[in-house]
Amino acid sequence: MAEGRKLSSLRQGLPAFLLASALCAGAMPVLAQDADLSSLSGTIVSDGSSTVGPLTQAVAEEFNAQAPNVQTSVDISGTGGGFKRFCAGETDVQNASRAIKDDEATTCADNGVDWYQFEVAYDGVTVVTNKENTWLTCITTADLKRLWQKENPANTWADLNPDYPGETVALYGPGTDSGTFDFFVETILGEDEIREDFTPSEDDNVLVEGVAGDVNALGYFGLAYFQENQDVLNAVAIDASDGTCVTPSPDTVRDGAYAPLSRPLFVYVNADSLQRPEVQEFIRFYLNDAATLAPEVGYVSSPDESYAEDMKSFEAALSGTGTPDSAAAATPAS
Repeated sequence: MAEGRKLSSLRQGLPAFLLASALCAGAMPVLAQDADLSSLSGTIVSDGSSTVGPLTQAVAEEFNAQAPNVQTSVDISGTGGGFKRFCAGETDVQNASRAIKDDEATTCADNGVDWYQFEVAYDGVTVVTNKENTWLTCITTADLKRLWQKENPANTWADLNPDYPGETVALYGPGTDSGTFDFFVETILGEDEIREDFTPSEDDNVLVEGVAGDVNALGYFGLAYFQENQDVLNAVAIDASDGTCVTPSPDTVRDGAYAPLSRPLFVYVNADSLQRPEVQEFIRFYLNDAATLAPEVGYVSSPDESYAEDMKSFEAALSGTGTPDSAAAATPAS
C-alpha cells in the first residue's frame, strides 16, 4: 500500500466552506442541514491518482477542519493501483485521472463492489523541460509521438530538429499504474507501443526532480505539478498539427484550446461506504467545494452542469432512488 502523502503545500489558507444545501433524507442515514460535523467520527480511506490526489487532499483538509474526529487518508498508488484496492473493497474513495476500464469494472463486479462516479475537475497534461532548455518551446503531437514511440523513436534533440543540440533526450513519465500514463499513450501514441527506456514513477514529485536536474530531460504530468514547480521547469506548448502553439493554462484547458491533452478528473465512491454518515458528508462536501478548490490546486473547474449532474446522482443515491453507475459499466464475468 502506498503511503499517504501530504499535499498541503499546494494550497494554503483557504477559508472553510459553509455547506449551502441539504439533501433529502432517504434510505441512507444522512445528517440534517444544520448538523454539527464535529459529531462525526470514523475513517475514510482514499487512494489512486497522483493527479487527483491534491484536490482530494485539499477537500480533506477543509472537511477535517469541520469534522476533526474523522480520519481521512489520501494515498497515492496511481489510478490503476488505486483501482486494484478499490475493486478489492479496501478503499472508500478512488481518485482517478481516467474513467474505469472494463476489466477493472469486471473485477469490482466479481468482488461485489458497486460504485458511483463523479467528475470533479479538468486537467491539462503538461509536457515539461528543464529550465535551462531554451530550444524546445513548442512541440507538435507528431514529434511528441516520435520521442515516445517504441519503434524507430527520436533519441536526440537533433532528431526532432537539426538546429537543436545533438544530446540524447532523457525521458521521464508516469508509471504504468498511472491514469496519466494511460491517457498520454492513448492520446499521443494511439495503437503504437510506448518505448521502455524512460524513467517512470507514480509519484509526480520524482518526475519533477528528474527533469529539474537534467538539462536534456523531458517529461509529462498534471498541470498542478507544473504550476507548483514553474520556477525550475518550462512548460512546452503543444501544436496539434495545425501550426498553432498552445501553452497549458487554466484558461486554455477550460476553453478546449489545449488539445488534445485536456481531460476530466474523477472520484469513485464505494456504494457500501456511502452508507456511512462520514463518507456521505465527505462526498457532499467534495461536490459542493470542488468548483472552488480545483483552481486553488492548479486545476480547472468542471462545467456547472457537470456538478449539477453529480449532485443529482448523489441525492438519488442517498434517497435510495438511484442506481450505482457500476450497474451499467460492469462487463459480465465469463
